[in-house]
Order: sequence, then structure tokens, then C-alpha cells
Amino acid sequence: MHYMDLFWLFFILSALQPILKQKMLEAARQRLIAKIEKQRKSRVILLIHRQETMSLLGFPVFRYIDIQDSEEVLRAIHLTDPTVPLDIVLHTPGGLVLASLQIARALKKHKGKVTVFVPHYAMSGGTMIALAADEIVMTNSSVLGPIDPQLGQYPAASLLRTTEKKPVDKLEDQTLIMADMAKMAIKQVEEAAYDLLIKNYPQEKAKELAKTLSEGRWTHDYAITFEEAQKLGLKVNNNMPQEILQLLSLYPQPVKKVPSVEYLPIPKKDISSK
Repeated sequence: MHYMDLFWLFFILSALQPILKQKMLEAARQRLIAKIEKQRKSRVILLIHRQETMSLLGFPVFRYIDIQDSEEVLRAIHLTDPTVPLDIVLHTPGGLVLASLQIARALKKHKGKVTVFVPHYAMSGGTMIALAADEIVMTNSSVLGPIDPQLGQYPAASLLRTTEKKPVDKLEDQTLIMADMAKMAIKQVEEAAYDLLIKNYPQEKAKELAKTLSEGRWTHDYAITFEEAQKLGLKVNNNMPQEILQLLSLYPQPVKKVPSVEYLPIPKKDISSK
């Protein structure tokens, strides 16, 4: 064989190697998802967000819960028999309130048991989704986060506290408008959280949790640990299946964009009673 033939063969194999590796990862994920679904007789839906790096310029691109994610999750739920349990695996920094609430409300309406698994972290909108679950499964080191709304780069609660410290005539119209929006945003998020929690918690506890998580008690990136979540009264446990941790390991930090929502795209029927 001519050395140029060897060169081109090496070049072709090098070019195909990343594609083959990605296909092997996808196949491994699909097999493990199918295994977990068979074991738990459930529908497994993953909402995974990784920080990605552009292969050419090398700057980070942060992914978060968006409308496309909510569309895909809702589609997965609609493909699932209402009595089939849902297992949601969350790994996300949060995202759009609208998209997070769409997912959370769909989970709340599902008749079968809803379990949210948080192997590492589910902040902000991710925590909002978790509040709709019948059971939240964490590890001893995974965290949730506050759900207080943010207006642009400013926490809504901080805007309110700032305007309360100055006379109204010392504030610009734009600041007053933002403060008014902040007040409405906090109220809306608190009411939405209460609506999600009331399914699984007594009324007073649901009110307490909704207020605590949305009022701006902490910075928005504050880590609510497993122990603190227990103290707050959230229905959490640390019975994390090894298969869920193994599944997350099949989502390595990517170079190119991969889907953040993944499930087996077939109807799921309840066969346990047959």
C-alpha cells in the first residue's frame, strides 16, 4: 500500500472517530434508559444541561431551560400513559420561568407517581420543576436552589429592598417601574410554587415553602443541600439509584451541542396491571 493511501486512511479514521464515539455514547445512554425504565416500569426523561465550549474560539456557552426543552418534555409526557410513573433526571442551572413552569405544571397533572432525581444540581427553574414531584431524590452532595425571580441582572427582592431605602422623589421612573415589576414577579413565582406544592404538602407547609424559596432570603446561586432541604421540610431522600449516576456519567462535557432532553420516543403503556 502506498504511503499516501495510509495517510488518507488515517485522515478518514481520525475524522470519523469523534462521530463514532458520539454514536457509541448515544447507544449506551439509550440502553441504560431502557434498562432503568424496565426496572422501574416508568418513563425516564432527562433534562441535562452542560456548559459547552465552542471548538473554534474556546469560550463557554451556558445552556439553560428554554421553550424547546419544555416542548420536548411535554411531548414525552404526552407519549406516556397517565398511570405510568415518570422519572425525571435533572442536571441544570435553571432557565426561563415560563418553560420551567410549563414542565412543572405538566408533571403536577400527571396521575402516575413523579420522581425527580438530582444527581448533582438543579437550581432555580430546576428546583421549580422538582417542587412538582411526589418524591425528590438527591445524593448527600447534590443541591437545589432558590426560585426567587431575576429581572435582567438584578434579583427582584434586591430591587424592592433598594427602593424601600430611598425616598420616592429620589428614584428614577425606570427604577420605580422595575421595582413594581419585581413585586409582581415575586408574587407570581410564590403563587406558582404554592400551586405546585399543595398537591403533596399541607396547606400551611406549602405556603411556608413557597414563600421561603421565592422571597429572596438567599442569593440566587445559594446551594440548598440535602440536609437543608430536609430541614426546610421538602420531601427529599438520598436513595439515589446507581444507574442514575451511571447515566449522568454518559453525558461528558461536550465540544459540540447535543440534545438536552432525551427519552425513548415511543408511547409508554401501563402493563403492570395486565
